[in-house]
Amino acid sequence: MTGGHRLGLLAGDGIGPEIVPAAVQCVDAAARAVGLPSIEWVELPLGRTAIDTHGAAVPAETLAALDGLEAWLLGPHDSVSYPEPHRSQLNPSGTIRKHAGLFANIRPAKSFAGSRAVVPGTDLVIVRENTEGFYADRNTYAGTGEFMPTPDVAIAHGIITRAATEKIAEAAFELAMQRRKHVTIVHKANVLMLTTGLFRDVCREVAARYPEVTVDDFHIDAMTVHLVRRANEFDVIVTENMFGDILSDLSGELAGSLGIAPSVNSSLTQAMAQAAHGSAPDIAGRDIANPIAMILSSAMLLEWLGARHDDERLIRAAALIRAGVDRTVASGTATGDLGGTASTSAFAAAVASAIDSAGLDHASASTQDPSPQGASTTGAQE
Repeated sequence: MTGGHRLGLLAGDGIGPEIVPAAVQCVDAAARAVGLPSIEWVELPLGRTAIDTHGAAVPAETLAALDGLEAWLLGPHDSVSYPEPHRSQLNPSGTIRKHAGLFANIRPAKSFAGSRAVVPGTDLVIVRENTEGFYADRNTYAGTGEFMPTPDVAIAHGIITRAATEKIAEAAFELAMQRRKHVTIVHKANVLMLTTGLFRDVCREVAARYPEVTVDDFHIDAMTVHLVRRANEFDVIVTENMFGDILSDLSGELAGSLGIAPSVNSSLTQAMAQAAHGSAPDIAGRDIANPIAMILSSAMLLEWLGARHDDERLIRAAALIRAGVDRTVASGTATGDLGGTASTSAFAAAVASAIDSAGLDHASASTQDPSPQGASTTGAQE
């Protein structure tokens, strides 16, 4: 990553072709601001258009191209509207997660100053195990994990393994060490004693390696109540696949809107930025979708790359994107779901402008005080 950067770009369906370019605009602005080499965006077919042009929602050439990339942006998909047999197959995001072994799904929920948060002050992260659990489309080597022995009986199996739970628990506790050192384990061990009981117990075993971290646990049903009442008191929440999906949607709305809920899916060697929300086909093409989730997901992707390659420029670029979003919303520029009137494209342009301004301020400060001490102070303020 010392030269140029190659990032995959999969626009997806619905509002994807609107919010993904918005994220690209902000990433490019942040790259310029910190002096990163130019980014090469590798556009790849995916979704309904790929069905029409390649005969598959996730063509083999797309998966082959992703094998040669470290990171990419994935727009939302609208798989429920695909024609058969594509509608009944594993959906595009599940296909890619499974193919690349992206076992960790990190989903922050943070409220913005001036936004319409149900629970102001929310700042938490859902750490969701991404490969097994009770989502039948991801927990088997082959097939979807669902079957019907008769037309009137449908069966799905859930899988929890020690190996997968250890990996996601380690990710959660490492993240907590960078934040407020509090991990909440969510399970349903009072009913699903063996499966989620194993998940809870293995997380507890991993917790013993992190004595600085405070640990508690709740049943999934109780956790929904706790989030509604006091989401602002939680830090890192670790849970299995389906519970994590439900809690992250709830947390996003409590923080202000599902439109601001970002995520990154990762293994140890690859990562995919993906907004937590869906494709919203009812508003597609109207330039009114909130691009914040996709923009912040791209910031998470840059941060992941920066940590992997020990590249401070990527870390600063991610921070500039987040600060640009914060300043834009605080200034009163927001899309309709946050109570504003800005279009998708206008909001993205405002964030990019805020990033450009921050980059100029940084360059000016560096010129005025070129000493190592001055540069260090400027970096800390960002």
